[in-house]
Amino acid sequence: MARKVDLANLRPAKGSRKKPKRVGRGPGSGHGKTATAGHKGQLSRSGRKQYAGFEGGQMPLQRRVPKRGFTNLFTTEYAVVNVGSLEKLTGEVTPERLLKEGLVRKLLAGVKILGDGELTKPLVVKAHRFSKSALEKITRAGGRAEVIAASPQKA
Repeated sequence: MARKVDLANLRPAKGSRKKPKRVGRGPGSGHGKTATAGHKGQLSRSGRKQYAGFEGGQMPLQRRVPKRGFTNLFTTEYAVVNVGSLEKLTGEVTPERLLKEGLVRKLLAGVKILGDGELTKPLVVKAHRFSKSALEKITRAGGRAEVIAASPQKA
């Protein structure tokens, strides 16, 4: 008869959990003496750790691959929303509402509205930046675009 399964008596599936290998615990364990490190060589010595990416003395891949370009550490990244995505909203559109509706995941340094898609109804859109085509499409639909000053904190 199968045992009742509920939160009080949950167990992992048979064979899914394996005991860790305990090394250096004497000859009876089968992993005593050299503790699975062998007899000689770099990996048998004390303090035998190696850093991530170590390739046995060969020049590591990270250093062999040519480096190109430049990463600007001070770039401002905006959460972008296309005008077409605003079509399903009504009334006033703010960054907080876009976050709540799931149109942006994070507000980052602010919200920028881009002009992809079409807008058929008038909306009051408040955002930190607008592309020219987005501004044009919002005003053509009878709406209004308001620029919000950037927030002092940067995500």
